[in-house]
Amino acid sequence: MASLSAQIPLCLALMMAACLMIGINGSIDGAQREFDYFALSLQWPGTICHKTRHCCSSNACCRGSNSPTEFTIHGLWPDYNDGTWPSCCYRSQFDVKEISTLLDALEKHWPSLYCGKSSTCFSGKGLFWAHEWEKHGTCSSPVIRDEYSYFITTLNVYFKYNVTKILNEAGYVPSNSERYPLGGIVSAIENSFRATPEVICSKEAVEEIRICFFKDFKPRNCLASKTSCPKYVSLPAYVSMGREASESEIAWISDDEAL
Repeated sequence: MASLSAQIPLCLALMMAACLMIGINGSIDGAQREFDYFALSLQWPGTICHKTRHCCSSNACCRGSNSPTEFTIHGLWPDYNDGTWPSCCYRSQFDVKEISTLLDALEKHWPSLYCGKSSTCFSGKGLFWAHEWEKHGTCSSPVIRDEYSYFITTLNVYFKYNVTKILNEAGYVPSNSERYPLGGIVSAIENSFRATPEVICSKEAVEEIRICFFKDFKPRNCLASKTSCPKYVSLPAYVSMGREASESEIAWISDDEAL
């Protein structure tokens, strides 16, 4: 009996060590398991920019006539079929020089719509793109293996599956007075891509639309069974006040001042 009692603590210790090695997602040595599909998350600037209270040079909402009027990219996210997702998968610090040839396209189609620096996994506070690469891009292997490939792939998918164009052609255009049936917006995308999107709302306004893809970037249904949207939604138009706005209308701050 004494021998058996001595063995029990040893067995428990070995089991605990094994659990630590396996990690919370079932992969050996704590490495996160390979993802199941991609979600391309798109932001509607009209909704987000209406919330702007401060302007700064990094906020695309504050570009005046050059502010975005189409869906812009939030990110390309590897996800799991159980509704969870990997993040910060391996140490690869964002290096803006790696995507220097893409900066014009990224500024236009993948801008930050906020002031302030974004948190990153490995680089402290940094650019919006640094957050997306370090948190999500590093988990895109084996489909995407490096920073440049992550950003150029995302841009290409965004251009190929042009949600703004699809909705405009179906009659869903920016408006501060119209309300559109949510089912109509979803159907317009389904009819074009043969896949069901996920729609995220802020109150009655569309804030994000997510298009999901198999690993070969063929569209697939997104998983969301519930929506934050009402039956009728808006696509708010936004006219940026830009730098020409008076200080009484909106305050301009430096990026370092932004919280």
